[in-house]
Amino acid sequence: SKMTVKAVKMPCTSANVYTKVPDGGWGWTVAFAFFVVEALTYGIIKSFGVFFNDLMESFDETNSRISWIISICVFVQTFTAPLSTVLSNRFGHRLVVMAGGLLVSTGMVIASFARTVVDMYVTIGIISGLGYCLSFLPTVTILSQYFDKRRSLVTAVASTGECFAVFSFAPAITALKEQIGWRYSLFSVGVLQLGITVCGSLLRPIIIKEQEEVKAQPPEESTETKYMLENEQTCTSIESIDSGVEITTSPSNVPGKTKAEPKSEEPKQHGQIPVENNSTPPAPKTKLLDFSVMRDYSFICYAFFGLFATLGFFAPSLYIIPLSLSLGIGKDHSAYILSAMAIAEVFGRIFAGWVLNKKPIRKIYIELICVILLSVALFAFPFASEFWGLMTCSIYFGFMLGTVAGTHIPLLAEDDVVGIEKMSSAAGVYVFIQSLAGLAGPPIAGVLVDTTKNYSSAFYSCAAGMVLGAVFLALVRPCKTGLCHQQQQQEAEESLARAAPELPDDFIDMDIGKAENSGKGSDSV
Repeated sequence: SKMTVKAVKMPCTSANVYTKVPDGGWGWTVAFAFFVVEALTYGIIKSFGVFFNDLMESFDETNSRISWIISICVFVQTFTAPLSTVLSNRFGHRLVVMAGGLLVSTGMVIASFARTVVDMYVTIGIISGLGYCLSFLPTVTILSQYFDKRRSLVTAVASTGECFAVFSFAPAITALKEQIGWRYSLFSVGVLQLGITVCGSLLRPIIIKEQEEVKAQPPEESTETKYMLENEQTCTSIESIDSGVEITTSPSNVPGKTKAEPKSEEPKQHGQIPVENNSTPPAPKTKLLDFSVMRDYSFICYAFFGLFATLGFFAPSLYIIPLSLSLGIGKDHSAYILSAMAIAEVFGRIFAGWVLNKKPIRKIYIELICVILLSVALFAFPFASEFWGLMTCSIYFGFMLGTVAGTHIPLLAEDDVVGIEKMSSAAGVYVFIQSLAGLAGPPIAGVLVDTTKNYSSAFYSCAAGMVLGAVFLALVRPCKTGLCHQQQQQEAEESLARAAPELPDDFIDMDIGKAENSGKGSDSV
C-alpha cells in the first residue's frame, strides 16, 4: 500500500520537515538569530540609559518623565504578547519577526527627530515597544521547537546576547555621541536594529512528521474480534452475514459513526486490505490563541510565579547606582558594580543551561532552587555598607538572575508546565501577565523609597515578591501530578457518558433474544 503525505504550504518559505526534533541542523542558525535579536532588543533597552542626561537637557524634563519612555516601551512589549502569538500562528514566525524589526527601527529613527518627550512616548514607547514584542517572543518560541534535549542549554547561551550588548553598545554609543551628537547616534541605533529583519528571514518554519508504519491485516480475523450488530437502516438480523455492514475496531466505525453501505458485487481477494475512500480526515484548524492553558492549574501557578518574580528583576538594575551613591561610593565605582552584575549574569545563564541539560533531572525543581537563592540575594543588598559588599551582592545577584531570566520562558515547553505543543499560546499569555508586574513594580518601589527615604525598602519589596513567586513555583509540579490527573479522569468519564446513549437500549437485547430462541428451537429438534 502507498502512503501519501499531504504537502504543507507555508507563507513565503518552505518549511524544514523532520521525522523528530532535530536538536541541531538549521536550529543552530535559529539560535544565532535569537542571539542577535536579544542583543538588538533587550540589549538596546538596557543600554538606553546613556541617552537619559541628553534627553533631560534637550527637552528640559525631569528624570522621572524621561524614565517613562522605557517604562511604556517595556509595558507595551509585554502587554501585546498575546497579539504576537496570534499573528505568529496566523502568518508564521518569520513574517512577524521581520515586521517587528521594521517597527523597532522605524520607531527609533523617528525618535531621533522628536521635539518633545511625548513624541518619545509614542515613537519608542509604543511603536518600538510593539516591534520588540513581535521580534522577541516568536524567535524564542521557534527556537524551542528546533531543540529538545539541548533546549535549555542552547536557549540559555543564545539569551546572553543582551548581556554582551550591554558591554559593547553602552561604551560604543557613548563614544559615538561625543562625535556626532545624541540625535544622530539614536538614528544610527535605529538603522542597526534593521538587523532584526535579517534575523527574522532566517527563521524557517519546522514541521515534525512521525514515520507511519503500515501493517497488513491478517487474511482472516478471529470471530472473537468481530462485532456483528444489527443495522437499523437495513433492518437485518445479527445472524445474517449479508447485512451489508461490517463493524470492526476501526476508528471510523465506532458507534455513532457507522454508515450502511451496499455490498460490493466483486468478491474480495484473499489477503486484500480494504481501503476507504475518505480515509484521510480533514486537517484540524490551528487555534490562533489557545486559551485552554488557562484551565491548566499548573500553568496558572507558573503564571503567578512569573507575575511576582518579575517584581524582583528590575530593582538592582534601577537602584544599585542610587544605593551606592547614598553609601558614599563614587560614580565610576558604581558603574563597575553594574558591569560586574552583567558579567555574572552571562555565567549564570550558561550555568543554568548546562545544569538543566543534564538527564534525568526535574527542571522545575532546579528553577525553584535558583529562585530561592535569588530571593536571598535581594535580602542581602540592604546589609551591604561599602563598595566590596555591594560588589559581592551584585555578582551573586547577577549570577542567580541569569539562572532564572534565561530559563523561565523556555520552561513553558516542559511537560511539567504546558508542553511544547501549547508553548506558543502559553508564552503569549505568560508574558502578558508579567506585564502587569512590570508596569506596577517600579511605581510601587518608588513610592516606598519616597516614603521611607531609604533605597533598601525597594529591595525588600522585590524580595517579598520573589518569595511569593517561589511559593507558586513550588505548586506547579503538585498541580500537574494531582489535579490534572483528576481532571483527565473526569473528562474520560464524561466522554464515555456522552458516547453511551448513542446505542439504543434494545440494540443488543433484541438480537440476543433471537439467538436464545433459535437455540431452544434447535434443542427441541
